[in-house]
Amino acid sequence: MQILTTADLLTLEAYARERAVIRARMIGYRAARRLEMGPNCSWSFEDRETVRYQVQEMLRTERIFEAAGITEELATYNPLIPGGRDLKATLLIEYPDPAERAQRLATLRGMERRCWMQVQGHERVYAIADEDLERENEHKTSAVHFLRFEFTLAMVQGIGSGAALAAGVEHPAYLHAVDPLPAALSTALRADFD
Repeated sequence: MQILTTADLLTLEAYARERAVIRARMIGYRAARRLEMGPNCSWSFEDRETVRYQVQEMLRTERIFEAAGITEELATYNPLIPGGRDLKATLLIEYPDPAERAQRLATLRGMERRCWMQVQGHERVYAIADEDLERENEHKTSAVHFLRFEFTLAMVQGIGSGAALAAGVEHPAYLHAVDPLPAALSTALRADFD
């Protein structure tokens, strides 16, 4: 994993000048790394560029310009960068109606641990969810989760050789799969591996 350092970031002033161009580029970039998983769930696969953008936006929003604050933001977001044999994604559970959302989040407890990816010819890999903090309680799950999918060397070699990728959610209240992943997303994800 090539973590971000302060040298990789623009100053607040430089970012303000370039933000419109960066934002326009990142909208398309992030769209190519997004996977719709059924009607109410999406996965946004993170990489060094998506994390850099998130850090820059946080620094801008919070007006953080002191070294200690920048270092803290980097420490918070750097763990989202894939490490060479894994993929990392932000899982969003999306129900526009607040009442329906509350009811569904109660029925979807544990969903984040039932998310999977599969390299053609290999077993499914289930997500390691929310390593930073617990986002589920005895009543409901959260609408946002952070997922990590850890692959074996043989799986990574298969991905590098062009093996198809599939993904899904295997929860009794939400069963959806995408097999295979769209070609553009598969190409983007292949670049996340060493």
